[in-house]
Amino acid sequence: MDLLNKIKSQTANIGVIGLGYVGLPLSVEKAKAGFVVLGFDVQCEKVEMVNRGENFIGDIVPQDLKDLVSSGHLSATCDYERLMECDVIAICVPTPLDKFKQPDLSYIVNSAKEISKRMHRDMLVVLESTTYPGTTEEVVKPILEESGLKVGKDFYLEFSPERVDPGNLRYKTHNTPQVLGGCTHECTEIAKTLYSIVLGAEVFTVSSPKEAEATKILENTFRIVNCALANEMAIVYDKMGINVWEVIAAASTKPFGFIPFYPGPGVGGHCIPLDPFYLTYKAREFDYHTKLIELAGEINDGMPNYVVERLMDILNEQGKALSKSKIMLLGIAYKGDIDDLRESPALKVWEELEKKHAQVVFHDPYCKKAKWKGKEVASVELSEEEIKSCDAVVITTLHTKNVDYNLVIDNAAIIFDTKNAVESVNKIKIGTKKNIYRL
Repeated sequence: MDLLNKIKSQTANIGVIGLGYVGLPLSVEKAKAGFVVLGFDVQCEKVEMVNRGENFIGDIVPQDLKDLVSSGHLSATCDYERLMECDVIAICVPTPLDKFKQPDLSYIVNSAKEISKRMHRDMLVVLESTTYPGTTEEVVKPILEESGLKVGKDFYLEFSPERVDPGNLRYKTHNTPQVLGGCTHECTEIAKTLYSIVLGAEVFTVSSPKEAEATKILENTFRIVNCALANEMAIVYDKMGINVWEVIAAASTKPFGFIPFYPGPGVGGHCIPLDPFYLTYKAREFDYHTKLIELAGEINDGMPNYVVERLMDILNEQGKALSKSKIMLLGIAYKGDIDDLRESPALKVWEELEKKHAQVVFHDPYCKKAKWKGKEVASVELSEEEIKSCDAVVITTLHTKNVDYNLVIDNAAIIFDTKNAVESVNKIKIGTKKNIYRL
């Protein structure tokens, strides 16, 4: 096989469609492995930044990107005609849900159509975008075969679920184990050869794309359900006067049968709040309703409202009305120590606060600005004066760096800590501080 020889000799030209949190790190890793990589994106601003060697993804070492661009191993384009130059193409585009939690596959479909127009024999196409089981074979394969070429005979088609965890200091694209499922045995073997060269982690294969697609859904369903359990425990234990954080810490001492998950103002990011509902959608085709997933989503989706209701009660105890209060949100990223706002529960808390006519400001050392209702809103300075001007500070993101929690503790009239940040970062027992409340 010419393609297999090209991959083994690292002379295969690789294309990556989508230069976001998945696509750009993958492009960098493939280029670092010695391949010539061409990134594609409809946002020409991103393309220009890549071609200047300017990094915009937190998990990439900026110097790596600069060096790869300078050496000619990595470049980017908005010109999809150049897909014809590629021997391997990875699709790493968004897969959002609409307001009814129905999958939007338009980015995948459009990418497949662009490839199909420019297909050539002996090409490998890998879908990495998270989606429901069956997408690769039922949606992508027919579009690619409109080219007149047949999977397994003329070209190769694979699904490989992305497993990016933004901000994870231990596991990055390079050292995270990978799962592959191809339409044929030959598809899987070719893809495995490629990923074994690119990654410094084990590559696992499953029997078809459906198993690989289902793997990613299971991983994130596990997380959404356990997040919901932690959130429900926080609600019921608060009513009982029980410290849920202490309970989780105690349960974590058991060396088997328990994995700690923590409550918060909701669940954010591109994966956990969205991916399980791809399975919910697909399951309806088989006349089955995924009750556990839907209930977990309902619990997690209700947390922003619960946070605001708790804050109202806390302010009422102080003789203050939420509608006449100024509230600071401390952290608006969906998780700590990153700048990613996708599906951030802090933004939903913000929206609920404004519905109650509260004045809202935010401070986030990683997100200097946020687009809010068509306007760009800047992060306020975390100063003594700004903190004192607020009726309450709500900690909505657990940033472990670049936040002076002591300054907040010393100057805030009320702190509502939804992430246990004060105790976990500053090691201050909340029980000793009368103005600090915990989820």
